[in-house]
Amino acid sequence: MIKHIVLFKLKNPTPSECERAKEVLLSMRGKVPEIVDMEVGIDFLHSERSYDVALQVTVADRAALDSYQSDYYHVTVVKPHMHAARSGSVAIDYEI
Repeated sequence: MIKHIVLFKLKNPTPSECERAKEVLLSMRGKVPEIVDMEVGIDFLHSERSYDVALQVTVADRAALDSYQSDYYHVTVVKPHMHAARSGSVAIDYEI
């Protein structure tokens, strides 16, 4: 199993923009078949080192991660929205 985690800093981290990002990320459920499990969280501390939205996706293996990264819905709906909304992001992928 692989964990794929992305933390997003939004250009405009208002509560409504954070909720919108969360909705868009969660919309992958049932549309991206490689996803075994996923969580999306919104930061509540708002410290200087905080990111605004966290995405955690679990996939079966590296091949599934590759398929997830090129999935049509992920590439045409989720990525464009998040790229437009974010000012920065960091990611990590690791085996569990």
